[in-house]
Amino acid sequence: MNLGDLVIRKSYGGDVTFRVENIVQNKAVIKGTEFRLLADSPLDDLVQVPPTRITERGQQAQIKAIESLSWLRKDRQEQSQRSGESVSGATGTWAPTPKEAGFFEVPGKVLHLDGDALYLKKSLSLYEQLRIPAEGHHIHESKMAETLYRLLPRVRPDIVVITGHDGVLKQQQGYDLYSLSSYKNSQNFVAAIQVAREYERNFDALTIVAGACQSHFEALLGTGANFASSPGRILIHALDPVYIAAKASFTSIRDTVNLSDVLNHTISGNQGMGGIETRGSFRIGMPRLQNLATLKVAPSVL
Repeated sequence: MNLGDLVIRKSYGGDVTFRVENIVQNKAVIKGTEFRLLADSPLDDLVQVPPTRITERGQQAQIKAIESLSWLRKDRQEQSQRSGESVSGATGTWAPTPKEAGFFEVPGKVLHLDGDALYLKKSLSLYEQLRIPAEGHHIHESKMAETLYRLLPRVRPDIVVITGHDGVLKQQQGYDLYSLSSYKNSQNFVAAIQVAREYERNFDALTIVAGACQSHFEALLGTGANFASSPGRILIHALDPVYIAAKASFTSIRDTVNLSDVLNHTISGNQGMGGIETRGSFRIGMPRLQNLATLKVAPSVL
């Protein structure tokens, strides 16, 4: 078995596909290909699988991911239509484009910290597809608080995503799901949220999306996150935090993010992600700019 090999765990019935990240003696560090799951496993519990093999759970996640992206794109188009209607007073199925109506669009800017470099790359690709301004940094979970302290005054984002890897440390005797000490990284996410909330206390001025697989949902939300994982202590998809950030980015500042809508359209559902009522950060401006680069936050213009 070599680094980069795709494997499944026999003891878990092969429900999740992993990639081998490191091998130390008779154990391997493995990372989920679809889910934000980092684990270690005895080598004799792993079975190598070909790249073409997809577990039933992984297949369901891929289908749901395609549906979620389609929903986001449709929602993005509808937001642009609403922008045209609000500027021109038009109603119905047609609305002028930004160019036709002489306005421009400014989605909320995202600052994304991720403990996983590969997932960060996928996340930034999705932001780009949706034309959402985003800056991403691969940061170990233990360094996220101090990194945010430095980055927030410079980036001045509307939305912060704090994610990576987490999990319940079940090897502990008598672990408590409501104790931060029972989690791999929830305490690090809590520390990062505290820094972000000290920077901006208004929940509508800075939207915080935090957590990873099985994270301590109540602690993250109680510390100041608008959205967090995981109410059901389940595995979340690598892109679930991104979908919520994207929805917040192109929900108008006049509206609140539809909680039921956004949570049910994540890949993991409302047992994977939860949150509180939050105002969007999408704005329109007039007149239409000839040089969009003059804006400190580059808008997305359709």
